[in-house]
Amino acid sequence: MKKNIAIIMGGYSSEVNISLVSGNVVYKHLDKEKYNAFRVHILRDKWVALDDNDKEYKINKNDFSFNLDSNKIIFDCVFNAIHGSPGENGMLLGYLELLNIPHTSAPFYQMALTFNKRDCLSVVKEYGIKTAISVYLNKGDVINTDAIIAKVGLPCFIKPNNAGSSYGISKAYTAAEILEGIEVAYKEDDAILIESFLNGTEVSVGVIEYKNEIKVLPITEIVSENDFFDYEAKYEGKSQEITPARISSEEKSRVEEVAKKVYKALNMSGFSRSEYIFVDGEPHFLEMNTVPGMTEESILPQQSKEAGISLKELFDNSIEMKLR
Repeated sequence: MKKNIAIIMGGYSSEVNISLVSGNVVYKHLDKEKYNAFRVHILRDKWVALDDNDKEYKINKNDFSFNLDSNKIIFDCVFNAIHGSPGENGMLLGYLELLNIPHTSAPFYQMALTFNKRDCLSVVKEYGIKTAISVYLNKGDVINTDAIIAKVGLPCFIKPNNAGSSYGISKAYTAAEILEGIEVAYKEDDAILIESFLNGTEVSVGVIEYKNEIKVLPITEIVSENDFFDYEAKYEGKSQEITPARISSEEKSRVEEVAKKVYKALNMSGFSRSEYIFVDGEPHFLEMNTVPGMTEESILPQQSKEAGISLKELFDNSIEMKLR
């Protein structure tokens, strides 16, 4: 009998439209002979399932079901394609776990931990993973730009602490630009992270569970036309994403070792894509995305293709791993 699969997409963050694109790609490639797949929009104003004609059916939040032609549809598994809140920060996954509904992401605590940049960095540092120097601020804290510059130097990056990696990020070259960047970041989150600039080759490393093993996918080199890998570079073609990365065999082995170590240290499962910058041959961990983009052009699908894994196989594996 076919399993009923909900592909959740949308969310409550600035990445809602990107998530809808990712979710529709998953829907397109999921094996329809094996699964009854339903797109489920999780939006601030509604939770609805869609049929093939885009007709909407209200989700019953008591058990995450919906009625279709007098039949109650109960989901056997949920494919998480929500970037940002509430899919990537663990909120929605905790709800699903209370309902005993399997999902393709890591458990809610791991998702919450990796979504919080400061806490994630704190954990990986304990395992000897190199990172940038950072300063953490809450909204309302006194801002001392001299102290910030003394610690992290210039230029530096200002990021929302609890948000995705596409919005609210600035690169500052002066004290004035730090203040401007802080204001931008606070529009996305009430807590921010200010990090030192790491000058080196940037790579993106996908690590997933595949056929019961932790697998490091082919590495992607990021070459941004902009000053850094921002939203425009990531989603509007202002970057080169070169897979496999143009790095030495020693660098490749080192970052694969570190990426797998980070995945294990954070007790991860499911999908992940982490960013690293090489400084003097050593990979420095920046952050982890646990619901990476899933469009055909996105980095993790590029890496999957390079590894000889089709999107159909990639998505099928993620569901089967959770239905064991």
